[in-house]
Amino acid sequence: MRAAVVTFPGSNCDHDLYKAVQQVGGEAEFLWHRRRGLDGVDVVMLSGGFSYGDYLRAGAIARFSPIMDDIIAFAEAGGPVMGICNGFQILCEAGLLPGALIRNESLRFQSENVFIRVERTDTVFTRDYDARQVLSIPSAHAEGNYRADTETLERLEGDGRVLFRYVDRRGEATDAGNPNGSVANIAGIVNERGNVMGMMPHPERAMEAVLGSTDGVGVFTSLVGALAGSPA
Repeated sequence: MRAAVVTFPGSNCDHDLYKAVQQVGGEAEFLWHRRRGLDGVDVVMLSGGFSYGDYLRAGAIARFSPIMDDIIAFAEAGGPVMGICNGFQILCEAGLLPGALIRNESLRFQSENVFIRVERTDTVFTRDYDARQVLSIPSAHAEGNYRADTETLERLEGDGRVLFRYVDRRGEATDAGNPNGSVANIAGIVNERGNVMGMMPHPERAMEAVLGSTDGVGVFTSLVGALAGSPA
C-alpha cells in the first residue's frame, strides 16, 4: 500500500498517519496541498488538524487547495480516500461526502477517548473488524457535530452508509456516549460507492497498547488487505 498523506497549513496529525501506515507495512509519503498529481498512489489520506486555522468553517478553505481537484478525480475513479477529523470536514466541504460538521454542542474543544461501534464490515476500511464491534478511539475536535437534512439522513441510514456510530461502554447508541451532539450518533460515513470514508475519531492514535488502545489498527490493515486483493 502506497499512501499519500496530504498536509495543509495547520495539519497536525499527518505524522501520526504516516507512522500508522508504516506500522501495517505500507509506504507513506507526505503530499503538500499545493502539489498536483497522484501517480502511483493507492490511497489518499487527509489528516486531522486545523487547516487554515478553521477560518470561515473547518475545512472550507482547504477544500480549494490545488490537490483537491486531483483527490476528487481519484475518488471518482474509485480510488480509496480517507479523511480523519479535519480530513472528514474537508471531504464534506468538497462534496465527496454529504452533510457538514458544525460546532460541538458543548461549544468547547473536546479531547477524550470515545467508544464507537462498527456498523459495517464489508468496506475497504472496516473488513478486519467484527460486526458491531466496539472500539475505544481517541477523539479531539471542536467541530465534530455531524449534521445533514432529513432526506440525506434517511438515505445514509437506508443505504447502510453509516460506518461508525458513537456508543456508550456497553455498545448502545445513547446520548451519554455522544461527545459532540452528532445526529443519530454518527461518527463516520462512506459515500455511495464505499471508497470515500470520513470519521471524526482518530484511529491513527490507537495503534499501540502503550497509547491505551490498538483498536485503530483495523482501519489500516483493512486497507492493506483490500488493496492486496486478499479475501475478507
